[in-house]
Amino acid sequence: MSRNNLLASLRKIALPLLAAALLVTTTSVTRAQSSDAGSPASSQPATSQPGAKQDLKDAGADTKNATKKTGSSIAKGTKTAANKTKQGTKTAVNKTKQGTRTAADKTKEGTKTAVNKTKTGTKKVVNGTARGTAKTADKVEDKTAPKQ
Repeated sequence: MSRNNLLASLRKIALPLLAAALLVTTTSVTRAQSSDAGSPASSQPATSQPGAKQDLKDAGADTKNATKKTGSSIAKGTKTAANKTKQGTKTAVNKTKQGTRTAADKTKEGTKTAVNKTKTGTKKVVNGTARGTAKTADKVEDKTAPKQ
């Protein structure tokens, strides 16, 4: 996966994560305010809500961590895919090499068989021709011999 694709994937994921974090923050702030409202007079002023600020910081950190984890997962998946492709390519090369060797051996055997068959056929033709020539010579001798 190229860097541009990785960045595009992170952008797609970052926005929903940020929205979810803001929802969580809003919900926790609302709950904190509603619990303070139900209590009798509080000793702290209404403007100081360290819980809400901390929740906002936590939401940002959660978003950052989720984005990092997503990026790490994507990188891991990309490495796994690359390794599987590499392994598959090596297997294909080995199978092709093995098939080529087998084909070469079969071709060699076929050539030897063809040579032997040709040799045998040629011997038969030569022997047949020699016999035919001998018969013809005998016939010619019989005709040229004086009749008695």
